[in-house]
Amino acid sequence: MSLSFRQKEILNMVRASGRVEVEALAESLEVTPQTIRRDLNTLCDEGHLTRVHGGAILQSGVANTAYEARKSMAAEAKTAIGQLCADAIPDDASLFINIGTTTESVARALRTRRDLLVITNNLNVANIMAGNPNCGVMVTGGMLRRSDGGLVGEQTLDTVKQFKADYAIIGVSAIDEDGSLLDFDYREVRVSQAIIANARKVFLVADASKLTRSAPARIGHMRDIDGFFTDKPLPAPLAQICSQHGVDVQTIG
Repeated sequence: MSLSFRQKEILNMVRASGRVEVEALAESLEVTPQTIRRDLNTLCDEGHLTRVHGGAILQSGVANTAYEARKSMAAEAKTAIGQLCADAIPDDASLFINIGTTTESVARALRTRRDLLVITNNLNVANIMAGNPNCGVMVTGGMLRRSDGGLVGEQTLDTVKQFKADYAIIGVSAIDEDGSLLDFDYREVRVSQAIIANARKVFLVADASKLTRSAPARIGHMRDIDGFFTDKPLPAPLAQICSQHGVDVQTIG
């Protein structure tokens, strides 16, 4: 089914902000709330959006939600997960930190630590850690992804491969029920794979919403992970996979 001009505009708004509200859309597009509700229902029926109370959000699976929207989602949980993970990292260690709003929460929790070397392809992490005079920061370089401050590409890969870090702190966009770790941008996936391959221990940080999302590109599997820091108990099948592969699962609270 082809979309109307108005429906395409709604999709563009959702991609920019992560969520839209019926009343705000009606005012912006100068139509009635009933018309907007019909448009949202059509977009949901076509698989573009998911309805939520008062509006809609982007259907995961083909494109990631905008950075600012992701940053605000589960913000309290991400802060707690970040602190939990940071507590497992000793001073005087080297670590990779990849792209992601939850990995940025780990960086914030490390701001008072001493004698760390942080290697990152995330400019937001670099800026956070720059405020700590007792830590070294290595930025990988690469092609800047302006949407979220991520660095990707061959230069990024080359830099990562020059190091063997004590820890890797990685985030993902989705975790499949079979234990697969997933993301949207294949360039970012390649960097995450290199980070995993060049770290002595790998820590995954992700809130429970990642268990209900999907993404098309495969980073790896739970068997590649040493520790998983999250906010809620895992579903039984995934908990069993983690147990089988010796993944240390830690939840907040």
